[in-house]
Amino acid sequence: MVNELRELLREASARPPQDRGDLAAVLGTGRRRVRRRRAGVAGAGALTAGVVAVASVTWIDPAPRDLESAEIPRPAGPTIRLTEARPAVEGTDYRDLTTYTNEDLDTDNGQYFDGVTDDGLVLFRDGPRSGQLNPRFALMDPATRRKEWLPRLAVGQSQFWSAELSEDRLVLLTLDTAAAHVFDRDTRQWSSTSWPSLSGGRGWGVRLPSVGPDGRLYVLVPATQGRIPEGGWPMGSDGEADDADAEGDTFDLWSVSLTDGSDVRDEGLQVGAFGFDGDSLVWTDSSNGAAGLVHVRDLATGEETSFDPQLGERCNLLGFDVAGGRIALSQYCGTYGEGVRDDRVQVVTTEGEQVVTVQDSGVDGGDLVADGDFLTLTAHDPATGGTYVYDFEDGRLMRLSEAHSPWAVGQGPTPGDQFLWSEPAGRKVAMFGRSGAEVHLSEIVR
Repeated sequence: MVNELRELLREASARPPQDRGDLAAVLGTGRRRVRRRRAGVAGAGALTAGVVAVASVTWIDPAPRDLESAEIPRPAGPTIRLTEARPAVEGTDYRDLTTYTNEDLDTDNGQYFDGVTDDGLVLFRDGPRSGQLNPRFALMDPATRRKEWLPRLAVGQSQFWSAELSEDRLVLLTLDTAAAHVFDRDTRQWSSTSWPSLSGGRGWGVRLPSVGPDGRLYVLVPATQGRIPEGGWPMGSDGEADDADAEGDTFDLWSVSLTDGSDVRDEGLQVGAFGFDGDSLVWTDSSNGAAGLVHVRDLATGEETSFDPQLGERCNLLGFDVAGGRIALSQYCGTYGEGVRDDRVQVVTTEGEQVVTVQDSGVDGGDLVADGDFLTLTAHDPATGGTYVYDFEDGRLMRLSEAHSPWAVGQGPTPGDQFLWSEPAGRKVAMFGRSGAEVHLSEIVR
């Protein structure tokens, strides 16, 4: 129906097609978000706003998953397993700049780190929660924890994502209403912009926009959607439908001005996942299924190259990140004997060279940090669950925590060598582990 609506609108008007997706239906305040094989939102499972959590069921068997006995195929290029990681040492491998603990997110919404500004201040959010309709935002000094509260932004229960946190402005996207709210740090005033001709007031759909090097917001509008095969997906060994090797989705790429609601431009490009690496635009043919080729366009010269990333034959591309000439592709590649999953975060260069693939059951969310020199990822199995960091220069995989938090309380951009991660906190809760989470703002020690 989405595709039919798009075609009707294109025939009837020169305006861009409406995006009828609704992230609010996926990201409801006060719920945990269960991991799925096919992604419902962008960012390798990283998207949250409020007490939306990346939760997974509790496994009974604490032993590491045996990929060899399950006959899971190895990826192209160098491969590493989670069991090869060594414990990260605070003060040697990383240092905590600040932390914050929510003890009980089961009962009510809490406080969150929504990213870090280019000049090193945490965007701290309180709520919304019981008795407080609107969230409150502050810029917090991580060293002193002193907060400078920002003027009120009346947005109610809308879900948020920080798109840009610079020294000049803060750009927050309202996900369910497809609007941008820009805070001018000099004048200390909010301004809001929406694009009715693009979104129809119905939210951003299933992929988040991204601010490009030209300062415009780049938006994906659904073009084609992969179909469920006739008869449905085959049943995996874990008793769930196994949708590995799915047909991917494609999107039309548009860009909009953050200050002018009428400035909407068709970029004339159909993509799957995409991202910016300096002055380069990087994208795949499709996402949420088979990725196809990777394309790299130099925005200054217009020169374009393409290559095959050599993903597995059954791999669905669920997450995508690019920085420092490296691309991280998070994938689900099927479930094998005894419920062992083939999950991967595969890293290649923008020239197509294989760098490393972290492969294990339960690997999720690969994000490039520190200008692409390090990779952070999470894992969900009980024996290997937690947060990990991979050092590309030394080829080391380091484990920061012994458990994965079901609550995502730290999200958004970070400058330099800084990154956000979380671990469980609070009381024990049946099935889901802990009622709260501790968020860390940490810095890589080089």
